[in-house]
Amino acid sequence: MASKGVKTCLGVSLLFLIIVVGVIVTLSLTIFKIRDPDVSVHPLGLKNLNFSFSPNTNMSMPMLITIVNHNHGSFRYKNSTGYVNYGGTVVAEVPMLSSLVPPRSSINVTSYASFMIGRLLENPKFWSDIVTGGTLNMTSTTALPGKVIALKIIKLKATAYTTCDISLNIISKTADTKCISKLKL
Repeated sequence: MASKGVKTCLGVSLLFLIIVVGVIVTLSLTIFKIRDPDVSVHPLGLKNLNFSFSPNTNMSMPMLITIVNHNHGSFRYKNSTGYVNYGGTVVAEVPMLSSLVPPRSSINVTSYASFMIGRLLENPKFWSDIVTGGTLNMTSTTALPGKVIALKIIKLKATAYTTCDISLNIISKTADTKCISKLKL
């Protein structure tokens, strides 16, 4: 039979363990809950772009990509490539260089969308969209593989998936974008 001191020590230790587990569970379900990033894409310099309809040319469009991290941990992603689709065909590539998005902050990343004009011209929808107002409705997709780093000791592999709907009007040289992002561990 254990002495009264050993029973008290075991009881206090068990109580302390229950409190620590309760605090960890509460923090992980509230403050440290993984939230999806907000990503926005803004084509730059549209007014200065000269659209060429030659099938053998490529056109580079500067892009400003803003990534907002709402989490209490940072996200470091590796080099990746985004793809712009028009009518089910990849018509542009957007390289994304590796970077770190600090906790509860945002970063601006500049890149270039390299449009393959020949692929645009081959699409049967292209000329009808040009004639009916000049608006090209495209979709961009990007997967950013990386790591979520919380408290500088917890490192989890994660991938941020982003899909953007882009309406590019080549006559008025304007663009509207709407993006949805998901972070998967």
